[in-house]
Amino acid sequence: MNFSEYLDAEWVPALGCTEPASIGLAAATASAQASGSIRVVKVRCNPRIYKNCYAVGIPYSRGKIGGHWAAALGALAADPSVGLEVFRQNTPERIATAQVLMDEGSVTMDVDTTHQELWIDCHVEREKGSGRAVIAGDHTSVIRIQRNGKVLLGDDETTVNHSNHHIRRRIAGMKIEELFAFLRTMTDEDRERLEEGIALNMAIARHGEKLFPEDFAVRDVHDTIGRAARLASGGVYARMSGEDLSVMSLAGSGNKGITTTVPLVLWAEKMGASRRRMQESLALGALMTSATTHHLGTLSAMCGCANAAGIGLAAGRVYMEGGTEDAVSRAINNMVGNIAGIICDGAKIGCGMKALTAVDAATRSTELAMAGIGIPVTDGIVGSSPHESLANLGRIARGGMAVTDDEILDIMHSKNLSHTPDP
Repeated sequence: MNFSEYLDAEWVPALGCTEPASIGLAAATASAQASGSIRVVKVRCNPRIYKNCYAVGIPYSRGKIGGHWAAALGALAADPSVGLEVFRQNTPERIATAQVLMDEGSVTMDVDTTHQELWIDCHVEREKGSGRAVIAGDHTSVIRIQRNGKVLLGDDETTVNHSNHHIRRRIAGMKIEELFAFLRTMTDEDRERLEEGIALNMAIARHGEKLFPEDFAVRDVHDTIGRAARLASGGVYARMSGEDLSVMSLAGSGNKGITTTVPLVLWAEKMGASRRRMQESLALGALMTSATTHHLGTLSAMCGCANAAGIGLAAGRVYMEGGTEDAVSRAINNMVGNIAGIICDGAKIGCGMKALTAVDAATRSTELAMAGIGIPVTDGIVGSSPHESLANLGRIARGGMAVTDDEILDIMHSKNLSHTPDP
């Protein structure tokens, strides 16, 4: 594996939240197998996909939210070639048609609790045929396509493309010194791709911060930490609101991409770090975010923005300040010993607050790590190494919090919000 392969898998443009975008992609893929007016759109998905679509905004939809709208608009687009930017194809006419489908009850979304990992099964009936698409494992991994019942792709529905999982597993298995060496394999093209992500994520962050009160999170004009937290929070807030701006997602999440990228850019400017040093810091932050995501899972009961991107951010900040491998290890342990357990209760504008928390926690963890202070192995779930700490964090997320999503879904269903019918 080289760094370009890593970026291909984990550094991917996305428009809006990646879960509804993935539903939109599945619906577009299924719909493209037939023609004529759309009659029925049926979606089945795992609980975490449903949770992350429940209250999140859809870009270019005039304020619509939720998985039902994602499925309807994806089916009407019927063009999967744009991947996770499928909602850029929304038009006023398609929004009006989607509203009719919704009003007629032609769009349904059910939860299948037998699937814990990312899984979406979409069936679209059109005037001149039907199509089906299944996405599993990762947001863009289409494992099955059917046209009028005939299988075009995928001999076995249980076969999932785990290429991203394989890459995350390899990254998670690397020692910190090996990750430092891996950074030095970046090509100029890799650096340009990182810069593309920086431009996207900084643009939505600057847009999003304008939605906040003028003095929110910033004490004074010299408060770089507050400014970084405000910008990251603003970017996540804007994205979850469905603002019409693409982001560069990281490890399957645009929020992770924003939270890892934006503060590092601001800190680099404040420190006067070179552009190359800033790029390498972001690269290390991205790698550690992917490593943590490997342990937590692509979709988790724990907040990936805080627990994965926050850890990546701390590692990147230490590297930017010239910290050693030991200092990076201390920063990771400090994060695991601090914010472990922040839950994921779905994608929504409140994720902006969790991004703010992640930036603040990463800052404090870095400051202590650079001063030689780290939470010791005698404390709680902290391990004797970053690998042990992240593995322990994963145990809590996958095993210890196994029933958390069930409780979250029950709470969501009890709200009975009119825009998101119970499955």
